[in-house]
Amino acid sequence: MSSATTPRIRRTAQNTQFTYNLSRRINDVQTYPVQSPQGATIMVYGHENGVTLVWRGGRRFRPPKKQASPKEKQNGTSEDAVMIIDSDDDEPPAKSQSTPKFEDKPQFEDVAEQTPFPGIIQTLDLTLGTAVLNVAVIPMDPCTAQAAATGDVPILAEKMVFAVSCVTSDVYVITLPLTPPSPESKARQELRSDLLAGKAGSGAWGESLVLLGGQLKHSDRLAMNLIKPKSAERQGKPARAVVAACSKQASGTLLLWDVPLDPKAKPGRPLEPFQTEYLPNPLISISFNPTHATQLLAVSPHQAVRIYDFAISSLPPDPDAVGPFPSQGSWLLSLYQPFARPSASRKPILDAAWISHGRAVFALLADGMWGIWDVDGASPTSSGAAISNRLKSGVRGAALTAFSISGYVEGTGSLRSVATQQKESQTGEFAPMTPHTRRQAAASLSTATALDRLSTVHGGVRTVVLAPIGKSLQDESLVLWVGGQEHVCVIPAVSKFWDSQLRKGAGGGVNLFSGAQPTRMVKLRDLSTGLLGERCCGASLVVGPRQHGEQVDLDGGLAVDVVIQGESRIVVVRQGEDGPGKKIGAAVDSRRKRLFSKGDRSDAIIVHGKHGRTGSLSYNLSTAKRGTLRLKTFPNSHEDTTGAMNGADDTPQLASRPRVGFEFMNTLNAAADASADLTRDVEAEMLDIMEIDHALESMEDSRGSGRKKVLFEED
Repeated sequence: MSSATTPRIRRTAQNTQFTYNLSRRINDVQTYPVQSPQGATIMVYGHENGVTLVWRGGRRFRPPKKQASPKEKQNGTSEDAVMIIDSDDDEPPAKSQSTPKFEDKPQFEDVAEQTPFPGIIQTLDLTLGTAVLNVAVIPMDPCTAQAAATGDVPILAEKMVFAVSCVTSDVYVITLPLTPPSPESKARQELRSDLLAGKAGSGAWGESLVLLGGQLKHSDRLAMNLIKPKSAERQGKPARAVVAACSKQASGTLLLWDVPLDPKAKPGRPLEPFQTEYLPNPLISISFNPTHATQLLAVSPHQAVRIYDFAISSLPPDPDAVGPFPSQGSWLLSLYQPFARPSASRKPILDAAWISHGRAVFALLADGMWGIWDVDGASPTSSGAAISNRLKSGVRGAALTAFSISGYVEGTGSLRSVATQQKESQTGEFAPMTPHTRRQAAASLSTATALDRLSTVHGGVRTVVLAPIGKSLQDESLVLWVGGQEHVCVIPAVSKFWDSQLRKGAGGGVNLFSGAQPTRMVKLRDLSTGLLGERCCGASLVVGPRQHGEQVDLDGGLAVDVVIQGESRIVVVRQGEDGPGKKIGAAVDSRRKRLFSKGDRSDAIIVHGKHGRTGSLSYNLSTAKRGTLRLKTFPNSHEDTTGAMNGADDTPQLASRPRVGFEFMNTLNAAADASADLTRDVEAEMLDIMEIDHALESMEDSRGSGRKKVLFEED
């Protein structure tokens, strides 16, 4: 991304899109929840050669100081030069001491630039020598480095911790400084002399790698969480990270590793998983609960969404077991999706995510349907946690099917028609002969085909926790996408949206068309402008700009930026005509904020409309050609005779200009006037005016002749 730090900016009627063109194919994009010490948001994406980190926003680097070059003599020698004569008896000179290890001390500006659109401060490529398929970060609330320093895990204030899975079935836990490397660090001489000097694991960037083994196939999905020690055991015991990975090994496998985060502890061999769960079907998504750190949400597309707890053993405790966790976990709860009628199969699940701080689950189905399972009584209208008892250690294997609220994504009717289509006829050698059984077999075959087509639909769900505004509680934003770029939607505030949908179902008088933005689902438009022909491969959220340490209350925009993952592009979408405080679709005026700092150039294409109003246009309806209009004199005209009689002056007076082309209107108006004279023959007057009787007489004269007579009116 170093070659594409300057984005291509495109504005539409609803949003502003920042396109970063990359030279690699992107496999996964994640946003790290902790900001760097200089206030930048860190994005991590995996590609065909490793992983790249991007620091976006915050304070910029100070320009390097120019060092004065030492003065030299014209002949190139110094006055204090001493000539040394070598001798055979002299000992060979000692080898020069090794160059000291480079210590990076980046310096930043005192104040960050006040621009509504943050730029790229620094990028860093970590080469692993293989393609990275998935990236996993800790599911925690977005915060600053200072806020992370006050938490229970002090390492998060200085280091970032994330996991990656490679195509070679290897999984790594990478620890890296939060502070971006300085330009001087990237321009070191040893990095230029040796191509492998900056490879991940060499320590050139202050990073450390822990290899996790035990897989035979590459991971389809990856998740990571922190396990904090208890209050009585915090002294002397660092936090531990638990990494979960699912693969298609056998019929489906779920593996969990326990990784110590002690910087001094560097295992000499790959770590083995402490739990291995063999599944009847492979998983497509896994995610840890942000509140209950030991609970894992596992999504099986055609079966159900299940909650797994690796800290609760399904077997009697083993006294000889070693380690903080048991060798086998427990499946606590199964969440079943609705059926695809009229079949007996359930709708495929695209993805599911924790919401309401781990107390509910948001599910997205392949036909565009979405729903919320209220697992722990998180509903705004819930009187108590009725279902939370099912997650206790004594109850296992419970099930839940009913959604608290549900609906469909706007514009996904074509997916639902695929799910309900019926084939009109089915012919074959083994087709039943009875008409009823023939229709039943055709319906079953059609439903099976429709479910197979729905299984090819892709989609996903991502959430992010928003900073509280004033005294309000923390809320969450959610983004979902179904099929591609045409169906990317954002829920600005999940709790307000949930409450609005419940009141709508209860007849609370919610206006679906003019409700406030946090109570509705916002669909992103014109995403093809930024993707430039590439397909949408994923969507995630980044918390929007902060001012004075608090989240900005937006009017018409969103509190988050949407990150659209293309095949080789990353598009950051900001909803709203001009960012914070501007309504969607507002006209571009002189009060627009500056896109870049003064003096910087941009390649943004901005289309401005005409500010001045167009004047009134006059139209000439005359049938005569322009420039050939001649003024005729009429002997019966009163104005002409009076003008000739009053010869007061010798200058000729022009006759009044007649109404050319519409002369018959004067006589028509006179004929149509109402009159008290009953003897008036209106029909005869109309015939005389339009000269129809004369035309009929001329036609009678020419009847029977072999030639047609065409009359031209002379001027």
